[in-house]
Amino acid sequence: MRLFVAVVPPLEVVEDLSEFVEPRRDHPDDDIRWAADEHWHLTLAFLGEVPDWKTEELEERLELAAQRQKPFELQLTGAGAFPGVPDARVLYAGVRDDTESLKHLAMTTRAAASRAGVTVEGRKFTPHLTLARLRRPLDVTKWVRVFDTYESPAWTAGSLQLIESRLGEGPGHSAAYITVGEWDFLG
Repeated sequence: MRLFVAVVPPLEVVEDLSEFVEPRRDHPDDDIRWAADEHWHLTLAFLGEVPDWKTEELEERLELAAQRQKPFELQLTGAGAFPGVPDARVLYAGVRDDTESLKHLAMTTRAAASRAGVTVEGRKFTPHLTLARLRRPLDVTKWVRVFDTYESPAWTAGSLQLIESRLGEGPGHSAAYITVGEWDFLG
């Protein structure tokens, strides 16, 4: 299974962001592939392909990590791009996390995965929500300026999810995301 660990914003935040993004989706640029609302999440750890025999221990360790975490406040605000604004491949909404709990949770979920024998892929953790992927590197200065004006309602993050990504099985040959585990923060 191709897996990642994430915090998923509540429906009211998704709906608010969707209302802001919707007029931009109509922009006639074939190089921008806007992420579907149902795909919006804050990735804590991308695990890639994980053999079935490792998932039980992974789930147990993620549950323990969630149980140690207290709920915390988040808000989508600001914008940016990976690897950078002048040569972007990903356009994202930033995340306000005054307590740095999301960063701490990313470290604990990555450690939980490692202890379960699962390799965590990717670079240094940068809290973000992917808005769009670009077919080729583009200067997205104008898009960052537009999304820099957006602020979502604040919300309390109360759980983490283990999500399976099935490439090509979603609408328009996008990925289908299936939550295979969810654990509440109890700390």
